[in-house]
Order: sequence, then C-alpha cells, then structure tokens
Amino acid sequence: MRHFHASAVERRKYFKGTVSSHPMEAGWAGEAIFFLIIEEVKGILNAGVEISADGINWIKEGAVFPLIDKPGHYFCKVSHFGNWLRVSGEVEGEDAEIKVSIHLHLKA
Repeated sequence: MRHFHASAVERRKYFKGTVSSHPMEAGWAGEAIFFLIIEEVKGILNAGVEISADGINWIKEGAVFPLIDKPGHYFCKVSHFGNWLRVSGEVEGEDAEIKVSIHLHLKA
C-alpha cells in the first residue's frame, strides 16, 4: 500500500511582489504535486517549485506553473527532489496582487 499525505501549505493568502510558500519536508515521498487555487489575481503570477538541502537556501527545481493571469486551479508535478520543497515566484504588474491557496500532495 502506498503512503499519501495532503497538506494545505497556505490558505487564502494575499501576496504582492515575491511569493514564497511555507517550506515542507518531503524526503520520504517519491512524487509531489503542488496545487494553486487562485481566487483573485491582478497582474501575472510567474511561479515554480524550489528545492533546498537545508530548508533555508533555495534553488529553482525547474518545474514551473503556466503564467497565471486569471482565477482558477493550477498544478505542477515534481518527482526528483531532496527533502525540502516550496513554491516561489513573482506577482508582476501595476498594483499586482493575488489571493491563493497552496496545497501539496505527497506520495511514496
């Protein structure tokens, strides 16, 4: 039987400028899916997944979300990572802001 964990990383949070989700330890998992539920967006969100060896210093993993300019549900899959994962990006544009929930699903 496979192990599964779902976590609400951020709930209905407003971001301006830099978006950085709460970091999550996921070293036991073999695959991860980040879900973004965008409720409000003014501007464009350019975001992707970051990994870390220590939960402090971050590196772009390479998996990215499509450019987000409207409310909706979005996801990004990751299958090769160490222990720490997070979503990071920029909200760009004049008076840019988003309201987002971020969920992480892990499976071993």
